[in-house]
Amino acid sequence: MQTPMLLDGVYSWRRLGLSLLIAVIGNVGMWSIIVILPGVQTEFAVGRADAALPYMMTMAGFAIGNLMIGRAVDRIGISRVLAGAGALLGVGFVLASLAPNLWFLAAVQLAIGFGTAATFGPLIADVSHWFLRRRGIAIAIVASGNYLSGAIWPLALSGVLERDGWRAVCVALAVLTAGAMLPLSLTLRRRLPQSAAHAADAHARSNVRAAAMSPRALTWLLALAGFACCMAMAMPQVHIVALCVDLGFGPAVGAEMLSLMLIGGVFSRVLSGLAADRWGGTTTLLVGSSLQCMALALYLPFNTMTPLYVVSLVFGLAQGGIVPSYAVIVRDYLPAREAGARVGFVIMATIVGMAVGGWVSGWIYDLTGSYQMAFLSGIGWNFLNIAVVGLLLWRGRGRGAAALA
Repeated sequence: MQTPMLLDGVYSWRRLGLSLLIAVIGNVGMWSIIVILPGVQTEFAVGRADAALPYMMTMAGFAIGNLMIGRAVDRIGISRVLAGAGALLGVGFVLASLAPNLWFLAAVQLAIGFGTAATFGPLIADVSHWFLRRRGIAIAIVASGNYLSGAIWPLALSGVLERDGWRAVCVALAVLTAGAMLPLSLTLRRRLPQSAAHAADAHARSNVRAAAMSPRALTWLLALAGFACCMAMAMPQVHIVALCVDLGFGPAVGAEMLSLMLIGGVFSRVLSGLAADRWGGTTTLLVGSSLQCMALALYLPFNTMTPLYVVSLVFGLAQGGIVPSYAVIVRDYLPAREAGARVGFVIMATIVGMAVGGWVSGWIYDLTGSYQMAFLSGIGWNFLNIAVVGLLLWRGRGRGAAALA
């Protein structure tokens, strides 16, 4: 098969659809801990910051997994990695359901986060190999699996949560992840031919020559920007359920707001992917970061149910395309053979930001008794993100290069 027919071809889109399905299932490991957080806090009788520890450990495992599994995918391909991740998630959720205390649960969530990582950054890197002209929208679609997972599973599992408790939710997820991911991983065994990889590398080399900074500097600046934006992003995503419980709305309303936020994020990711193919990853990233900052500020004046539903949707529509934009930029400027490791590193930085941001928001809540200062902290981190992305765009255009546009 000729390279131009393979990249962006029929098989590429079919593979993208299968990858999206796997992402929707596998990423439940990231969102389940948010839904069960109030129940965990009540059963183990701990403060809000301590109750957020399992989430922080989930995100720590997710961050480490994106880096380490991304490197493994560069060597052995995505299929075997996904099979191992499915098995790990199945075992991890069973152990979580048996947790005797918060610390055991937090340790298990580290492993769950690690396994979940295979269905985010490494899967994004794998999909990016199969597209060139439509790489932005392809990355956005598979990255949307993370948000679709967060939109679908909290609602789907809410009945189990209210009727049987958070431990029953973990058992259901053990069956779901292992039972679905092991067979689905076999559908992605095909590897990209070297001729297609060389075509993508030639495109990346031309961009590197035009860029105004070294690949290493670009990678580290993207990592800093990703950390800062996700410190801000974590506040609503991690604590919206707990906020609704505090306001007397109950966890089910919080789960609905989270789902609405993530559904908005799906639409945002698709639109951002189209924008990245047209205007470039950095411009798209700057627009998304600015919109996220404005949406985050909208949480400050409202504490009633209907406005919070609206603000949650607006926040999702504002920020959904941010993280995929980092992967688009990395893939447009670095060789295909480094895709898993480089994308994994930048994605790891965003996840560390989510993990630390979730914990810091809980710590600020325990310190002040409300989430107002936590939202203001997030806005401050968002300004740092905007400054870094603006610097990247300015340097690219200031040197006469369209590379980072």
